[in-house]
Amino acid sequence: MRPTSTCICKHIRALHTKTRFIILMHPKEYRKEKNGTGHMTRLQLNNAEIIVGVDFTHNQRVNEILTQESSSCFLLYPGKENFNLSISQPAEINSFLGKTPHIFILDGTWPCARKMLKLSTNLQQLKRVSFDNKIVSKFIVKQQPAPLCLSTIESVYTVLNLLKAGELEQCNTKDFLLPFEKMLEYQLEYFQSTAKRAYAPKNRYKTNLERNIIFE
Repeated sequence: MRPTSTCICKHIRALHTKTRFIILMHPKEYRKEKNGTGHMTRLQLNNAEIIVGVDFTHNQRVNEILTQESSSCFLLYPGKENFNLSISQPAEINSFLGKTPHIFILDGTWPCARKMLKLSTNLQQLKRVSFDNKIVSKFIVKQQPAPLCLSTIESVYTVLNLLKAGELEQCNTKDFLLPFEKMLEYQLEYFQSTAKRAYAPKNRYKTNLERNIIFE
């Protein structure tokens, strides 16, 4: 969906996971961020899907998943009352999430995500999971509301590593962030090159000698 020079497809290495990730994407994110981290996350996971919307209360696909997998559906969202993956023992994680959890993720700006949750009464009923974020987002080309806020792909990466520590997942996450890092690398190189061109000193003197006339 991007020009060849910015394409990240060659860096995609889709993982097989027991956990299914359902990315609930805000329409603005879907329309404007074709190369956003929600799309990257979907490409990096075989067991994942994207559902676009704002109010998912009557969304057929969401309700189908909730009906079929009611006991194993969770919402990844920060909060004090959530099940914290960072401080839980492997046995606790397995007991709480089960063998094949379905984790819903709100993909959009933080204001959009809060609105999506406020409107979606079916999502409000879900048990929530969270983690203690000890890393700073690498998404430096996009302003974050707080230093410890993470993009969608970084959040899923963190969750997968915690599930591995909890012995629920065995996937290799080593290169999971590679497409994201390559995108940032390209964007930083572009910004630096355009900045140099913008501030390059202009030549104030004519260099076309054919147009220089000398009178003796």
